[in-house]
Amino acid sequence: MTLLSRFHALQQYLDQQVIGQTALTQRLLVALLCRGHVLVEGAPGLAKTRAISALSDALDGSFQRIQFTPDLLPADLTGSDVYRHETGAFEFVQGPLFHSLILADEINRAPAKVQSALLEAMAEGQISVGQHSYALPQPFLVMATQNPLEQVGTYRLPEAQLDRFLLHVLVDYPSLEAERQILRLVRGEWSGEQARPPRALLGAEIIAAGQETLRLYMDEAVESYLLRIVAETRQPRDAQLAQWIAVGASPRASLALERSARAQAWLDGRDYVSPSDVQHVAPDVLRHRLVLDYAADADGMQASDVVRRLLECVAVG
Repeated sequence: MTLLSRFHALQQYLDQQVIGQTALTQRLLVALLCRGHVLVEGAPGLAKTRAISALSDALDGSFQRIQFTPDLLPADLTGSDVYRHETGAFEFVQGPLFHSLILADEINRAPAKVQSALLEAMAEGQISVGQHSYALPQPFLVMATQNPLEQVGTYRLPEAQLDRFLLHVLVDYPSLEAERQILRLVRGEWSGEQARPPRALLGAEIIAAGQETLRLYMDEAVESYLLRIVAETRQPRDAQLAQWIAVGASPRASLALERSARAQAWLDGRDYVSPSDVQHVAPDVLRHRLVLDYAADADGMQASDVVRRLLECVAVG
């Protein structure tokens, strides 16, 4: 069984467990291949927690859910040095970040110091306590969630931290037929019916699959296309984009766009990257990396609308 077929089996299992949220399950696999992190935004009850939990069932790695609250401390994530009276020495006790999959639930409810502790883990794959740094298990994936409906008692994520997320996925309500299937799925689970996950993917297999995506052929024209998309956010030639975008995307956006497009092409079973792959992942790669001007808000434009206009303005050829 090839690595690609293993990932296809994983995708099928996730879609069976998280009905009506194919975009979310696909993006989790893209992040897994790219060794990136995902910020998921949606109303409560849309299976965000279930998605990462189902993914953990099919991976050979540990999973930890962390509920972010205003009274959380950095040590509650990283762990801390604990004095052992019997030995007369300090011993480091690992915190919940020392797992392969992390669900950072309602990340914007934690204050800046806690968010910065998570930022080091996401960016460097390590945490620092005192004078020592400790490596985190690899692969390491953080799925953070935000509730867009409630802003009381929340701390807005700074742009520097948002930029560390490979993807920003918006989750919407399922269709009527999908919700009917959800009812039947949960009813079956209450009755004791449990779907069996595929054979667990090993960490080495995930890393090997990620290396395969880097070997896909990308034509110079496709590379130029994605670079022009990112460049258009900085110095827009389109008059409307120039009004809407206050600060454009950094080179980290170009890197994320290429990596994500490669992962999407690989999951689709192709050995080359096409412009459609770039267009497919561009909204989730760019929406959190643009700082919009007040004019965009006045025109009722969200980041997704601006990215849609961006893709219309940049020609493929």
